[in-house]
Amino acid sequence: MQLVCPAGNLPALTCAIDAGADAVYAGLRDQTNARAFPGLNFDANTLAEGARYAHARGRQLYLALNTYPDSQRLHQWHQAVATAAESGCDAIIAADMAVLDYAARSYPSLARHLSVQGSATTAAALRYYTEQFGISRAVLPRVLSIQQVERLCSTSPVAVEVFAFGSLCIMVEGRCQLSSYVTAASPNRHGVCSPARFVRWEESTDGTRTVLLNDVLIDRFAPDEAAGYPTVCKGRYEVRQNIFHALEEPTSLNTLELLPRLHSCGVQALKIEGRQRGAAYVTAVTRTWRDAIDRYADSPHDWKPQSRWQSTLASHAEGHQTTLGPYHRHWQ
Repeated sequence: MQLVCPAGNLPALTCAIDAGADAVYAGLRDQTNARAFPGLNFDANTLAEGARYAHARGRQLYLALNTYPDSQRLHQWHQAVATAAESGCDAIIAADMAVLDYAARSYPSLARHLSVQGSATTAAALRYYTEQFGISRAVLPRVLSIQQVERLCSTSPVAVEVFAFGSLCIMVEGRCQLSSYVTAASPNRHGVCSPARFVRWEESTDGTRTVLLNDVLIDRFAPDEAAGYPTVCKGRYEVRQNIFHALEEPTSLNTLELLPRLHSCGVQALKIEGRQRGAAYVTAVTRTWRDAIDRYADSPHDWKPQSRWQSTLASHAEGHQTTLGPYHRHWQ
């Protein structure tokens, strides 16, 4: 299985490659990708430099173009496709049909992967994208159980990629409206949940920190409590006089124990989330998964997750806790 790792900048890209990533995915410094944070991502020059670094070591580079343009801005996504091809990227990861169609017609030799934002969860959907736009891989949404992944792999006309580790999205991928509801800026079209310009932190005299998103109270942290980046889905709210994570607790998806099942059912790529994370995260998580995959390939019959792997992953997880999320459903 291919290990696909995130890079929010050139140092993170080199760290991912050096730590054992088979492929790295990146974004441009605009709203064509879903991690359009200030200070993050690549321009054409650094993207080309990253491609050269990857190719010199026999690895690949993918460009995420996974947001949805409106008709007035479609030319920006067209230019991003051209940048991917001209910079030497091996594939684009796209969700919008107009973007996929343009890439298929204008740059047919540039591989097209269907983004998780496309929310394709059936063989019929994957067949449609394959027939219409010639995709060669599809990234499955993080809402499927392991049984559903196994059934879909058995009928999929294209290679399947799944998220293996990182921030867990509980919403329907590419359809979440929570950030839009609070800020009127859609993460699906403007490239980021909780845009930084809407975030405001306030600190009281006792050290308590309060975070607001467009003046909506999202969370309040004690002086010694770790505070994450505010998103609506992971905030704490008062419900029936109780304050808690009403939608989702800060936690990271970790499918390491499912590695044998994912391999057996034909999953061809494992994806690590985290283009917004630093080089230390990328290095540690990539190195851990590289070791786990290689050890499984060498000795699948007696492979089992190592405690040191799990400890490393937990230390880099949101809230320092991990979950199988929707993968784990006893009733299925």
